[in-house]
Amino acid sequence: MTMKTSLNITLTILIALTTVTAAPAPKPPPFRAGAAAVDVTPKQFPLNMPGGFSANMAESAHDPLHARALVLDDGATTLAMVIVDSLAVAVETANDARAIASKRCGIKPENILVAGTHAHSAPSSNSTNGPPPAVAYRKLLVEGIAESIVRAHSALRPAQVGVAAHPLPDEVFNRRWFLKPGKMPLNPFGKLDQAKMNPGTSPDVLDRPAGPTDPDITIFSVQDARRRPLALLANYSLHYVGHLPKAQVSADYFGEFARLIPSRVNGDTNFVAMMSNGTSGDINNIPFNVTRPPREPFEQIRIVAQKAADTAWHALRKIEKHNPNARLGMLQREVTLKYRRPTAEQVADAKKVLATKKADREKLPRLAENYARGTIAAAERKDETTKVIVQAIRIGDFAICCLPFEVFCEIGLDLKKRSPFERTMVISIANGRHGYLPTPEQHKLGGYETWIGTCSVQEDASVILTNNLLEMLAQLRKEK
Repeated sequence: MTMKTSLNITLTILIALTTVTAAPAPKPPPFRAGAAAVDVTPKQFPLNMPGGFSANMAESAHDPLHARALVLDDGATTLAMVIVDSLAVAVETANDARAIASKRCGIKPENILVAGTHAHSAPSSNSTNGPPPAVAYRKLLVEGIAESIVRAHSALRPAQVGVAAHPLPDEVFNRRWFLKPGKMPLNPFGKLDQAKMNPGTSPDVLDRPAGPTDPDITIFSVQDARRRPLALLANYSLHYVGHLPKAQVSADYFGEFARLIPSRVNGDTNFVAMMSNGTSGDINNIPFNVTRPPREPFEQIRIVAQKAADTAWHALRKIEKHNPNARLGMLQREVTLKYRRPTAEQVADAKKVLATKKADREKLPRLAENYARGTIAAAERKDETTKVIVQAIRIGDFAICCLPFEVFCEIGLDLKKRSPFERTMVISIANGRHGYLPTPEQHKLGGYETWIGTCSVQEDASVILTNNLLEMLAQLRKEK
């Protein structure tokens, strides 16, 4: 064999090896999504709507309630997000639904988010031994949540996703106010706070809001492989709207938004829209510095929903291209928080209120008896701590944080600012509800959302939970 022949053979072998080495890597599995909505409107009445300070019995439904599910799959991770028209879905109820859905379609329970919209006109989610209509409703709700996940999973198809935000500042107002000197009334404990919830609209009383608002509606858009709209998850930091016909169940503006969105995006009958509750613990729909004209029942809900749907449409137009290769990740943590305990003085004051003679009770501050009972209950609570679930979700360059509280707006703004992701959504009332979550600074101001009957966990809980979520986001960011 000549040297030239040997070189030619060697060169041929090298070329063959190079060709084998350079062979294209196998394509990753396609990103897939599926969505479904299941009607969970109660069929039996009367039912209590537990969004107020006393019983509020519903005799019928004004509009339907739904469990709306979105399932995502990237070949390695499958996760589900369910938004339910409910004041809050109790942890026990959510866990029962997760277990059923996991058994039927294989999604890990810890990869399922179940969040309530916080509609105050929805029934209780966890009546296990109450009146027959309430017990029947819990069963219907568990099955409906599970079924929405199963249907969404069975509808998985190649998909692409996009994220954007657009402001709607007109309908969000911080409800905690500093008042002018001498205008602060006594709270139910006979003390003076520095901030008051819902102080009225009089310019003679109002000074300035005690916190910010988050004006953005953030949307997560899902299209199929042919760019047809498949689902849209929106998020707005607005508590609820209310002012409904009496004795009727309703999904509030969350449900009306979902009804309107298909017409904005040309969605077909299989398209699913859902509105989640952002960080609205101190935000409502009352414009305190102006006087709004009177509205008929449900009218203001329609106005807010129409504006929100239009804003979502504007946000959708900002998405230049949907991503067909988004990678998924989801983390869940169980965080232990300490319960707050009333002081000996607070307990003594509460007992004094409850011992007040009937003839003298009208002299007490408004709702004094309600909060006195709450103070005694907190003092008698046997457990020193409680465990709460927080979740963090990654969808490409987009992240979602989930908290089981009525979260103050500035906490959400802080999470969005400090998140390592390009855009972040924060969902409240997720995986249960443990009362309000103010910041330590807001605790110092007092007011309804900081009282021990409405905020049961330690005063630095927001710091602890924010740090946990930021750690989880950082971990998700590192994952390939």
